[in-house]
Amino acid sequence: QVQLVESGGRVVQAGGSLRLSCAASGLSFSSYALAWFRQAPGKAREFVASISWGVWSGYRSDYADPVKGRFTISRDNAKSTLYLEMNNLKPEDTAVYYCTASQTTYGRSWYSYDRRGQGTQVTVSS
Repeated sequence: QVQLVESGGRVVQAGGSLRLSCAASGLSFSSYALAWFRQAPGKAREFVASISWGVWSGYRSDYADPVKGRFTISRDNAKSTLYLEMNNLKPEDTAVYYCTASQTTYGRSWYSYDRRGQGTQVTVSS
């Protein structure tokens, strides 16, 4: 059974940092492209960052403009874990953050990723 379990979300002050983790099980982690999405209350779900598969050729990463330069996505295949390092957090980063995975596609669409976690809440206070 495939599981993606996010953790690390909490309340943090503006300007602070957080690291989210996503522990995967039941899948061949290294062969999956991975991504983070988020959804704020009353807003549409949006792409945050993604990282490709490709152990031998190196990983590609992609970031949404609002988080570029502040967030870093990374993966540890040995631990089957995806990370999102978030720095200089802003109140507009408040959202539920979702970890997603796909063995077949890599991109910015939620629907490209057929494996999804339940989310972790990040709240940034001003």
